[in-house]
Amino acid sequence: MSPAATFSAVQTALSDLLRVHAPQAVLLAQLGEEVLRVQAHGPAEAAGPDLVPPDEWFERGDMVWLTRDGALLGLLWTDGGPPVPDAAVQVLTMLLAAARLDGQGRETEVLVTQLPVATAWLTGELLVRKVSRPFLELFELSEAEVTGRSVQELFADRPGWLGAVQQAGAGRSVRLPDEQVTRGGETLWMRGEARPYYGAASAGVMLTLQDVTGEYERAARVAALLDTDLPAALLSDSGAVLQASHGLKELLPAAAAPATGAPLWVWPCFADVPSEPVRDLVRLAATGGAARAEVELASGGTLALSVRRTSEPGLLVAQGETGAQSGRAPLGVMNQVLSLSEDATILVDHAGRAQLVSERAATLLGVEAARLVGLAVSRVMSELGVRLFTPAGEPMALPDWKEVPLPLRQEILLALPDGTVRQMELRVTGVGGEAGGSRGSVLLTLRDLTALRRAQAKIRHDARHDSLTGLLNRTGLREALGGAAPAAQGQTVVGLDLDGFTELNAALGRTACDRLLIQVAARLNDLAAEVRGQAARLADDSFALSLPGLDAQSALDRVEAALDVPLRAGSRDVAITAALGVATPIPGQPGDAALTDAEVALQHAKRQGRAQRSVFDPALRAQVARAYELEEALRGALDKDQFTLLYQPAVSLRTGRALSAEALLRWNHPTLGVLSPSAFLELASRSELIAHISEWVVQEAVLGRQSVRAALGERFQDWAVSVNLSLEELRRAAGLRRLLPLLSAEGAPDIEVAAGSLLDHSQETLALLEQLRSLGARLSVDDFGEGETSLSALTRFPLSAVKLHPSLTTRLPGDEKSVTLVQATIDLAHRLGLQVVAVGVEHQAQLDMLRDLGCDAAQGYAITPPLPGPELMDWLRQH
Repeated sequence: MSPAATFSAVQTALSDLLRVHAPQAVLLAQLGEEVLRVQAHGPAEAAGPDLVPPDEWFERGDMVWLTRDGALLGLLWTDGGPPVPDAAVQVLTMLLAAARLDGQGRETEVLVTQLPVATAWLTGELLVRKVSRPFLELFELSEAEVTGRSVQELFADRPGWLGAVQQAGAGRSVRLPDEQVTRGGETLWMRGEARPYYGAASAGVMLTLQDVTGEYERAARVAALLDTDLPAALLSDSGAVLQASHGLKELLPAAAAPATGAPLWVWPCFADVPSEPVRDLVRLAATGGAARAEVELASGGTLALSVRRTSEPGLLVAQGETGAQSGRAPLGVMNQVLSLSEDATILVDHAGRAQLVSERAATLLGVEAARLVGLAVSRVMSELGVRLFTPAGEPMALPDWKEVPLPLRQEILLALPDGTVRQMELRVTGVGGEAGGSRGSVLLTLRDLTALRRAQAKIRHDARHDSLTGLLNRTGLREALGGAAPAAQGQTVVGLDLDGFTELNAALGRTACDRLLIQVAARLNDLAAEVRGQAARLADDSFALSLPGLDAQSALDRVEAALDVPLRAGSRDVAITAALGVATPIPGQPGDAALTDAEVALQHAKRQGRAQRSVFDPALRAQVARAYELEEALRGALDKDQFTLLYQPAVSLRTGRALSAEALLRWNHPTLGVLSPSAFLELASRSELIAHISEWVVQEAVLGRQSVRAALGERFQDWAVSVNLSLEELRRAAGLRRLLPLLSAEGAPDIEVAAGSLLDHSQETLALLEQLRSLGARLSVDDFGEGETSLSALTRFPLSAVKLHPSLTTRLPGDEKSVTLVQATIDLAHRLGLQVVAVGVEHQAQLDMLRDLGCDAAQGYAITPPLPGPELMDWLRQH
């Protein structure tokens, strides 16, 4: 069978499943090389090449991902309504997995046998190819008795179905007429559809049948409820009388017969037949309104007749009042009931008969109010199939209203005929003896608590689950791990944090990255499910898994394997790595202690770089504690004047004259001594501290430059000071904006940027560097020649100088390859109009070699170590 035919059949099956199990749902499914949008009604629509959910799917509704073996096959979204049954999710996933292009050897048509509805797949010649198990059970046949038979033979006694299937074979989607099928002595009503499918050189028909016996049974029960003394009738939207109550028939003249099927306005009970007032009422109600008028009767007098739509499409109800009725409640009680219109209310007389039913109550039960009045409430509810349960799910007997203690207030579960269950508050109160009997009437009030209870359940669910991925959140995982209970043996916990996700979010956008997170969550959820564990999303790009039965190394290996296959973002694959931390429970500790330990190990792994893993050890906790203490001390370092700048002069190798100095930040820690930036800048970069520190460095460097120029006069009038700034920090919203007033007022210092940061050739980076240069800064590339370096950056960006990494000068002058490399770098920079500064020069021989190679300037211990401001001033006076 061709892939096109297979996909067409799968589309039909998917649509049929949604129509039966989730008519309000929307499915995005990957079939072949494209993504389709499938709904219960209407043809599937192409949604592009990539499985990307619309933004509104993240903002409202519920989304379920369909995954198999870590691969995202589809997304199922519903905007309100009941959740999609698990069985439907499993069958949808099975169909999509089998239809994948890489599913060699799988025949999708075999899956028709597993569909939960009666389904037959026919060839173009209308021969049976495959049928589902419910189809065989419906007609009490075996697969061998059906396969290969013609539909003419199968439906020989059903000309309506046969004609519909033949029309589908000719290319039309046709609804089959409702027909009865007898199975095991039971009579069922079946409704179906026949739909064509096409693919390459093959074509066929997909036939589905649905059991609608419940609808017919309900219609019969509803019709029986018209056995009332009130004038009432069930009408089609054209006004034809389908069912009439005894009360309406009694209004007919003695010689007149009931005219079922005829329009209501020609019934001889009305004066001046055809009655134009009645015709107008029906016409108004059929257009969606509610109509009421006094109409004249043939017997004299008038009837207050109202006509309105019912909850069933195409049906109207007409009901009238001819004056005081036996057993009816007086007007005062009716007003009391109507005043409670926010609730479903039924007024019951001393005999248990409904005297008045509010519209909310009628809508709740799915029956027109006129059909209920005058009937025993308990019998009506029993005939409708309404059942009562306690909130715990225990069945309750329908009460005898004469025996109910008053007043009564109780929460119940109300199981309705359509299969839904509502959580209700039942209140029963007496309303006096006006309606007769020693007890009088009682008022049943049903307040629907379903929305409230669902909201409360959703709050409880949301408090323990992540809204984007549906995984547990931190609270939910802690509860799953046992909270304060002793740890279960083997409950290994892995924490992971995706590497570079902040940058990826900026590059791809929120929607694409949300989809990446959903894919990661799907893979982790599948992995956890394999070992009966749990997966959770702890923060933006941080996750955790409990993996019972796995040791630490096996758990790490399984998680790395789950993330090994690239994710899809738009039209490209995105390879991801993650820092991993793992911990196993210690006997006697709380069940969630392993999660805390795993996060400690994770923090240690993140500090080691990308794609690192760490196994928890108690010593790691001390390291993390020291890092925390260091970060806390760092927050007060500025206020306590603990930062200082040292200056590393750079001298001209041609003249020996000092040209500038690089400002080097140091932290005078009260207990740890002098700390270099490598010990604390990474901590600062995780928060807003980096912006405040950068602002202080720039301000101090500018003041240091002014001090030299003011103190040493004309000799150092052009004295320059350079600072190291992070382009990533400046790209942040507040980064450069905080520095602009200072840079504009005093003139920017020279700025050194790391070579690795210039790998980003974006217009944003170019605009940032151009803005810095416009403020007076000369720009140089720091650490050139080490790690990843882009030569094209030397031509794209407005640079003035290149600073060689110390590793290029360390092996001078003895290593010939190093000499050749430095010579080539200097020549290249000069050809591009850039100055070259050698950094980390330790010996006089290195200075001599660099001078011979044409290097412009140098800095390092061979000239002078970094100096505080006053000592720099003294050194400059001597040089």
